[in-house]
Amino acid sequence: MIQHSADLLGQKVGPFTIERLIGEGGFASVFAARRDSDGTLVAVKVLRSRYSGDPEFEARFRSESKIASDLIHPNLVRILEVGRSGVFTYLAMDLFPDSVASLIEREGPLDQDRLMTIGAQVAAGLAFAHRRGIVHRDIKSDNILLSFDGTAVIADFGIARAVSNYVTATGVNMTIGTPHYISPEQAQGGTTDGRSDIYALGVTLYKAATGEVPFRSTDWFELARMHVEERPIPPRKKRPELSARLERIILRCLEKRPENRYASADKLRDELNQIACKVRRTSIFKASLVTAGQRSIGSPHTARPLWWCVLAAVLLVVLTAALVVILGR
Repeated sequence: MIQHSADLLGQKVGPFTIERLIGEGGFASVFAARRDSDGTLVAVKVLRSRYSGDPEFEARFRSESKIASDLIHPNLVRILEVGRSGVFTYLAMDLFPDSVASLIEREGPLDQDRLMTIGAQVAAGLAFAHRRGIVHRDIKSDNILLSFDGTAVIADFGIARAVSNYVTATGVNMTIGTPHYISPEQAQGGTTDGRSDIYALGVTLYKAATGEVPFRSTDWFELARMHVEERPIPPRKKRPELSARLERIILRCLEKRPENRYASADKLRDELNQIACKVRRTSIFKASLVTAGQRSIGSPHTARPLWWCVLAAVLLVVLTAALVVILGR
C-alpha cells in the first residue's frame, strides 16, 4: 500500500508513469509523469488517500475538475484528463517549467514591467473564468505557473471549488484558501465572488513587488484578523522605486471591502496593461534619446546636422536682432 508520495515514483497512475515529485499541498501531491502512449511529459495531481477515500469529496473533486477542464484560455492551465486508477484519484495537466513563487524565491522582487505583465495575464485568465461563474478561491504565487516563454497561467481551479462545495454539503470544517492570501470575506466565512480572487491576486502582486506578503504570522487566527482589520504597509515604503500608480493598483486590490476593489478582473487587467504600455513607451523614448546622443557624439557625419541646426538658430537670432535695430531707426 502506498504510504508516502515518494512511494509513487515509478508507479503507474492511469495512463501515466510517475517520474518525480514536484510539490505537495494539503489535498494532493503533484508529480511530473510521462504518458505511456506517446512519452509526453505532463503534471499529474494525485489526491491524498484520506480524500480520495471519501466518496463525497472524491466525486466533487472529479466533477469540479471536469468543469475546470472546459475552461480553455491562454492564461489557464489546460486539464488533460480526470480519472480514477485503483485507489488513486488523479488529474493530469500540462507541465510547466516554473512558477511565480519559485521565480521570487530565486530572484527576489520582480522588475516592475514583468510584474505588471504577469498581473495582467493572470487577471485576463480570472476574467475569463469569472464570466463563466467560476471563482478560483485560492490564487497565490504557487498557483501561477510560467511557460517557457514567460507567459503566466493559473493552476488549480478545481480543488478549492470542490472543497467549498464539500464543506457546504457536509458541514465538515475545512480551510478554503491559503491563510497568507485569503480575502477578508473568506477569513470571516462570508460569501465569496470574483473580487475575492482579485484580493488574492493583490497579495500575489504585493509579494512580487516587495518579496513579502502584506501580512505575516505563524498563527492562522492572527493572520485572519490582520486580513480583516489591518492596513498593509504601502509597497513603496519597502521598495521606493515602484511607481505610485502601481502601488495604488495593488492597494486597491487589497481593500477590505469587496466593493472598494476592482469591480471585475477585466478592469484590473486593463489598468495593468495601460500602465505597462506607458512604462514601455517611456523606456523606448529614453533609449532613443540616449542612442541619438551617442550618435551625435560618436560620429562626425551624424554630428554635422546637429551643428548646422545650432548655427542656423544663432544666425536667425542675430538677423532678427539686426532687423529690429534697423527698423527702430
